[in-house]
Amino acid sequence: MELNKQNAAPDVTVGAATGQHPLKVTNSIANPQKQNNPNILETVSMSELYEKVYEPRTPIVDGLLYPGLYFFVGAPKVGKSFFVAQLAYHVAAGLPLWDYPVRQGDVLYMALEDDYARLQKRLSRMFDVEGSEALHLATKAKTITEGLDVQMDRFVEEHPNARLIIIDTLQRIRDVGGERYSYAGDYEVVTRLKDFADRHGVCLMIVHHTRKMEAEDSFDMISGTNGLLGAADGAFILQKKKRTDKTAVLSVVGRDQQEQEITIEFDQEKCFWIFVKAETELWREPPDPLLDAIQSFLETEDGTWEGAPTELLGKLSGVELSAPHSLTRKLNVSAERLFNEYGIRYESGRTCEGRFIKLERNK
Repeated sequence: MELNKQNAAPDVTVGAATGQHPLKVTNSIANPQKQNNPNILETVSMSELYEKVYEPRTPIVDGLLYPGLYFFVGAPKVGKSFFVAQLAYHVAAGLPLWDYPVRQGDVLYMALEDDYARLQKRLSRMFDVEGSEALHLATKAKTITEGLDVQMDRFVEEHPNARLIIIDTLQRIRDVGGERYSYAGDYEVVTRLKDFADRHGVCLMIVHHTRKMEAEDSFDMISGTNGLLGAADGAFILQKKKRTDKTAVLSVVGRDQQEQEITIEFDQEKCFWIFVKAETELWREPPDPLLDAIQSFLETEDGTWEGAPTELLGKLSGVELSAPHSLTRKLNVSAERLFNEYGIRYESGRTCEGRFIKLERNK
C-alpha cells in the first residue's frame, strides 16, 4: 500500500488537539435560577437554541470516524488488531486511510492482549521501520473501576494533540462480576467511557468480539447486551464469510456519519487491509451559497473580519436574507461546517454596543 499525504484533510485542529476551543461560546441559554435545582426541568425554546454557537466536532477520518465512543467488533483472528494498528498509524502520521482524508494527531494504542515484542514484529511488518513519535503504545492498563479513566486523563493532559485512543480489548478493562452481561451493567460501562471521550473531544475506539450465534443484522452480532451499542456513538463490524477468505465486509454505523458497507481485502505480505469497494457513495451536503459567500468575502479581508451582523450582511453579495438576526442564526447552525469544510473560525456574541460576529481563517 502506497502511503502518501495527497488526501490528508486540512489541519483544522479543535478540542483536545489545541487545549482550547476555537469558538467563543458567549450565548448561554440556561436560566441561572434553574441551574443546580433538581426539581426544575431545564428547558430552552427553539428560538433560544438557534442563538447559541456549539463547539464543532472535527472528524478523525472524514466520513468514517468522529470524536466519541466507537466499537470495533469482529470474530477472533479475523484481523481486528491489524486494522486498528493500521488506523492508529495513519492518524498518527496524518496519512489518508484509503480515500478517506485523515486529521493528524497523537494516538494511544493500548494493545492489552499483546506484549512489546509482538507489537514490534507486527508494526515493523506493516510499516517497515518507519516510526511515528505521535503513536504511543501500551500493553498494560487498569480496569475501569481501578482508574483507567485517570490514566487516560493523564495521557491527554501530556499530549494535547491527542485525537484517538484504542483499547484492545474491552474484556481486558472490564471488571468481572455478576452484572457484567446485564443491560444496565453494559450501559454503565460504555457511558463512563463515553463521558471520557466527550470530555476531551477525542475518539475512543474499543475492540470487542462478536457472539457465536448468527444474526440477520450485523450489529446484532456484538457480544453482550444492547446496552453496549445503545450508549456508543458508533460501531464497526468486520466480517468474513469464511475464516480463510482474504476479503471481508466492514459495516459502519454511527450518529455522525452515513451507514456504509465497505469491502476490504487483507494483504498477507504487508498485513494491510486494502480498500476494494464501497456499496454506496458518501452523501455530501450540497453547496451553501451563504458559506461560499463568507469564504469569498474573507479572502478580500486578509482572512479575518469582525463587526456587526448588519454590516456583514451588507458585504455579502448574492445572499438573500431578510434580517441580520437570520444571518446570525444561520451561521450559528452552520458553525461546524464552516470550520470543518472551509477552515473558518466563527464567533458570535454580544457587547454593550450590540451583537458582533468574528470570522477568522484557520492558520
